[in-house]
Amino acid sequence: MAASNRDERSKPERAARGFVTSADVARLAGVSRSAVSRTFTPGASVSTDVRERVQEAAKALGYRVNRLARSLISEQSNLVGVVGSNLSTPFMARQLDQLSLALLKRSMQCLLLNAAEAEQGISSLIELILEFRVRAIVILSGAPPSAIIDECLANGVRVILVNRKADDAATDTIISDDIRGTELVAERFLRAGCKRVGVVSSGAGTPSQTRRRERFLSFMAEAGLITVQWAKGDTTYDTGVLAARELLAQNKLDGVFCVTDLIALGFLDGARELGRKVPEDLSVIGFDDIPQSSWSPYRLTTIRQSLSDLTESVVAAIERESDEGAPIIHRILPVELVERDTTP
Repeated sequence: MAASNRDERSKPERAARGFVTSADVARLAGVSRSAVSRTFTPGASVSTDVRERVQEAAKALGYRVNRLARSLISEQSNLVGVVGSNLSTPFMARQLDQLSLALLKRSMQCLLLNAAEAEQGISSLIELILEFRVRAIVILSGAPPSAIIDECLANGVRVILVNRKADDAATDTIISDDIRGTELVAERFLRAGCKRVGVVSSGAGTPSQTRRRERFLSFMAEAGLITVQWAKGDTTYDTGVLAARELLAQNKLDGVFCVTDLIALGFLDGARELGRKVPEDLSVIGFDDIPQSSWSPYRLTTIRQSLSDLTESVVAAIERESDEGAPIIHRILPVELVERDTTP
């Protein structure tokens, strides 16, 4: 009973101490701290007997390697910083899901920072990430100034921009072909015989939304059609509903391009509230091909971006040779039109 009581009393004490250290493992195993370090360093030389004793002690104590401390010593890290906003949107959520899984499969970890409130101050987030000695930084939202990119590169940290262009030639960029995708949208409206078209975006003004909207306007102008613009609110379903209520009440449109699928789904429901028949008297096309776009209430015609291609390209940029003179990755990923039920 006395021994049991001592064990029970020691549990809170062990919990209060914090993480088990390599010194704890060394004492229990009867070896040096360097032997513990070598045991958990791939390729390091250590005898079978010492390895077994260290592993048994580590298991008994619940020891885990302090990878942050190791990265400070080796000046290498398995952490990849990821900066993004609108993390709850379906496209961004899928993008993060695939990217984090791909990193995990390569023994890398994702350090995520939410830039929702920092679109104009993304530099501070990047400076914070650098303190963790990350291997690379993937920018999904915002546009870092060249000065902070130079600081990253000077510290040996690769910067990868996704769906945004860089002024710095030393920055890797991965961009889906928004321009060609938008042209496919415009061509589809023309084939449907649309004469009065609109383009709906949020008020966020992100690079991808801006590229899509501006190319659509110019394409339709070249075709001799005047396009009605609408841009308000956040990139949400509710923004699409509001756009439908305002646009369709004031304009006799027969085609509407929503620059993201999430906005398009809201627009479809808003149009149906007003009694508009899709696609009989109104064609609607989105962009991104999120999973919800194929759901039976919507069956949205849209532009598909390959997230697998996007993820593979980002990982390739992270893992590319770091030698001076190694080629920078600048990739434009192909897109395709997916025909469903919102176009005739």
